[in-house]
Amino acid sequence: MAAHVIVVDEKADLEWAGSAGTALTARDFVTSPERLQGKKQRVVNLSGEYAYLDFGYYTSLLAEARGYKVVPNVAVMTLLARKSLYAPELPELNSILRKDIEKMADKPRAAFTLTICFGKPTDSRFTRFARAVFDRFRCPLLRAEIEYDERWSVDALKPAAPRDLSPGEFDMFLHALEAYTRADWQTPKQKTPPRYSLGILYNPGEQLPPSDADALKKFVTIGGTLDIEVELLERKDFLRIEEYDALFIRETTSVSDHTYRFSKKAEREGLVVIDDPNSIIRCTNKVYLAERLAANKLPAPRTLIIDRGNLSDAERALGYPMVLKIPDSSFSRGIVKVENEEQLLEHCKKLLQRSDVIIAQEFMFTEYDWRVGVLNRQPLFVCQYKMAPRHWQVVRHGEGGRVTEGGCKTLAVADAPKDVVETAVKAANLMGDSLYGVDLKQNERGVFVIEVNDNPNIDRGTEDAVLKDELYQIVLKDFIRRIEAR
Repeated sequence: MAAHVIVVDEKADLEWAGSAGTALTARDFVTSPERLQGKKQRVVNLSGEYAYLDFGYYTSLLAEARGYKVVPNVAVMTLLARKSLYAPELPELNSILRKDIEKMADKPRAAFTLTICFGKPTDSRFTRFARAVFDRFRCPLLRAEIEYDERWSVDALKPAAPRDLSPGEFDMFLHALEAYTRADWQTPKQKTPPRYSLGILYNPGEQLPPSDADALKKFVTIGGTLDIEVELLERKDFLRIEEYDALFIRETTSVSDHTYRFSKKAEREGLVVIDDPNSIIRCTNKVYLAERLAANKLPAPRTLIIDRGNLSDAERALGYPMVLKIPDSSFSRGIVKVENEEQLLEHCKKLLQRSDVIIAQEFMFTEYDWRVGVLNRQPLFVCQYKMAPRHWQVVRHGEGGRVTEGGCKTLAVADAPKDVVETAVKAANLMGDSLYGVDLKQNERGVFVIEVNDNPNIDRGTEDAVLKDELYQIVLKDFIRRIEAR
């Protein structure tokens, strides 16, 4: 069970801090490491003196060096030191702020400052906003300075110390501190704790998830045999990311939703994460993929990036039929086949409302697509995904959300065509060293890369049909390797 260490500025603060854990001044924490014997300490740095090379800064720096979990960590301190560093997070926070204000009957009439204690605001009307701020900047005490210039926005985020609080704010702060430290106390699930912990993000309501329920159970069960505790997480568990050593995203990813925020936060907290943020950015955008494949001379169907100004170029370069794709399409959604100029204009008009540019690609008919799973630059599995009945894609989306899929045949890597596997590995390596699923087509002209997925399917009885339990072991052992390398 992790012990909490509450670090404060003055000895006079030790009494109230001691109710939440082991209380130490910042000076004692930095200069007397022998006072802490536990190996799994969680440090709450309430010094407030977070400036570079102050005792508060050294508290978080040395806590990380000693292997402790600490809030705020040095990365957060560095971000909050300059607005130019945390400014990229403000547009989304401003959007949440405005939605909170829109719901108010009695709206603010002038600029104001909101105090946030462990994600809880002094004004309960800003609960969503305060939680979002704490999600992104895990700092125990923050002052959000809010201004109005045609619309409401965050002017500044500034760390605060308990001594800066009014009596009423201090009482709220103590309750928030107690709730925060109490929530992190976990009853061990077994007498001997596992070496590592892995959180798997999934969506129980997703229609076409990357892993089905049986595969997720396999990860949990086999993790126990490898001394790694595997726990399933949902979107609501965002604040719990730092409890784990690694994060495995088994939910369809998008740069514009919570899956990317989970990945980015995990990376910031120092976790091993698959899919990592860069892989999500690269793989979910087919424009990027087209450019990377072309630059590295990897075979792909003839491809053109088009906008409203060059639709006729697609007709001349590709002919009919051709395939149109929005850059972030997945599971055969956002992909259409057009047979003539009328259909080209009709579908381009719709797709260009969703993206400034789209992909036009020559149509290649095959009875099945190859899918090669690649992990850490090595082939993991090979499948043939057959087209859905009476359809040109692997997945057919019908009316009312009805989905029809083609069958699948799984091969041992050694039994698959060598050029298919080698081409897939080369394509995946352009994206990174994470887990990828490379889709390819093969015909009399050769092997062609269709796309690289950052979270390929691993379903029970399909992708694991050859390796069986060994597939899950390989994936989990790679997490362990990455954790230990970190």
